This record gives sequence, structure tokens and C-alpha cells, in this order.
Amino acid sequence: PSPSDTSGRRRPPPMWGSPPQALVDDTEDVSLDFGTEEELALRKAKIRHPLATFFHLFFRVSAIITYLFCDWFSNSFVACFVTILLLLSFDFWSVKNVTGRLLVGLRWWNQIDEDGKSHWVFEAKRVPTIAASTEAEARIFWLGLIICPVIWTVFFFSTLFSLKLKWLALVIAGISLQTANLYGYIHCKLGGQKSISKITSRFFVTADVAKSKY
Repeated sequence: PSPSDTSGRRRPPPMWGSPPQALVDDTEDVSLDFGTEEELALRKAKIRHPLATFFHLFFRVSAIITYLFCDWFSNSFVACFVTILLLLSFDFWSVKNVTGRLLVGLRWWNQIDEDGKSHWVFEAKRVPTIAASTEAEARIFWLGLIICPVIWTVFFFSTLFSLKLKWLALVIAGISLQTANLYGYIHCKLGGQKSISKITSRFFVTADVAKSKY
């Protein structure tokens, strides 16, 4: 008799003669590229260059604090003047040569050609994703680059109105050094002088076309 299950239904006779068939998977293997562990870690990291970020703010903030509270530390005007000027010089060099390249991938410098002519070069590097800076680093870089010259401009007017003329040369030096970095990096961000000249030329061309229509 044919075997039956507990419900009384008859089971189909087993196919003893046929070999077992393997399951065929028609689906193709799709590799999901989630990136390497190193890239994932770098994307999640908020500050990838902590040392460069620290020194981007350290020298300029230290110069401002020293200017505000130098009378508390020393009664010597010359010592305060030299200290603040050194901090401003260190800030100018580090921002121009180190932090701008690491934090936002921008660089500017001056070079002299064979004819003795001076040329300003503004460069924006297209770095790969694994070496790109994070949004937090870029935000810190630009905020520090913009806010500090504004503070030194406020110092200029306060020094001028309070008739503390002995500090005027130092304040002008602070404005000059930090504005130079701001000016250079804005040119790098906008694509250099050539890109700016192209934009301005297009603007005047469109303006002339608009005037000719009327």
C-alpha cells in the first residue's frame, strides 16, 4: 500500500530512480561597494587634521587676546608689540603655507619669472575623496579667516578714536597680514585672476548687449 500522511491523503510515490537535482540560482552576484573601512572612517571623522585646525586658530586668537590683555601681563610696550607681531607673523606663515593646503586644498604664492616680473599664483587642487577635507574643517577655516580681520578693523577704529596712536602701527600690521591671506584664498576659491577677469568681461559684454537693445 502507498504511504499516507496523518490526514489520510495519499503521498505520491517517491522517485527512487531519478538523481537529486541541485537548486539553480539565476540571480547574478552583485558586489555592493560600501567603500573601504579607511574611507568610511574618514567620512565619519569631523576633524581629520586636528593639529592644523588648532594652529589655524591658535596664533590669530592668541594675538587678539594678547592685544586685549597685554597690560595685565606686562607694562612694557615693546615686549607686547614684539609678541603680538610675532604671533601675527606665525599666523600669516602657517595659514598661507600649511592650513590652507590641508583644510581646504587651496594655495597661493608669488613667483618671479626670468624677466624679473612678479606673478601671483592662485591654485585650487582637486584632491581625491579620501584626501578631501571635511565640512567642519572648511567651516572653521573660513570663519577664522573672515572674522579675525573684522576684529582687527574694529581695533583700528577703537585705537583711532581713543587716540592710542602707539598701537596704530601694530593694528595696521594685523589688518594687512590677515587681509592678505583672506584676499589670496578668496582668489583661490573663485578660480584665480583669470576666472575673475573672464567673469568681469562677460558682465561688461552682457551690459553692452543690453544697452544696444535699448
